[in-house]
Amino acid sequence: MVRDRNTKKELVYAIREMKISEYPLLKDFCYESIFTPEGYPPPDRSAVDHPLLKVYYVGFGSEIHDRALVAEVDGKIVGAVWTRIMDDFGHVDDDTPSFAISLYSEYRGYGIGTKMMQKMLDWLRISGYEKASLSCQKENYAVRMYRNLGFEIIDENDEEYIMIYKLQK
Repeated sequence: MVRDRNTKKELVYAIREMKISEYPLLKDFCYESIFTPEGYPPPDRSAVDHPLLKVYYVGFGSEIHDRALVAEVDGKIVGAVWTRIMDDFGHVDDDTPSFAISLYSEYRGYGIGTKMMQKMLDWLRISGYEKASLSCQKENYAVRMYRNLGFEIIDENDEEYIMIYKLQK
């Protein structure tokens, strides 16, 4: 539970496993996860149809390593975090699940994303994974959240950091 920044009302949320019937929502959350720098227009929704982004959601649930959690407020899914072993922007090796996470913009900044990440990291640790990875635009405010959670930068290019979290310390 967190307080709404504007109304100061309490915002009650729950984090739970994503149901198979909800997997199609991952395409929308993939779009929501696209970082748009300040002053730039958001990309067209068709951007998620690009092969580099389709790896995040096409066929999700068909592999043993696929796992997704959602955040729910008043019965509405407002965010998702999911992992799978895939050849994505944050790929480090074929044994390391990569993260994707997003929240609808009006639910960002309340700590919900951090809680979703923590729950997923706990699940990955219990499941025996050694590490998890992600990529993040250098300008994205989420870099701070990932670092606060314990992710470390292991590589970078002009635009992105590649980060890992060591699960078995």
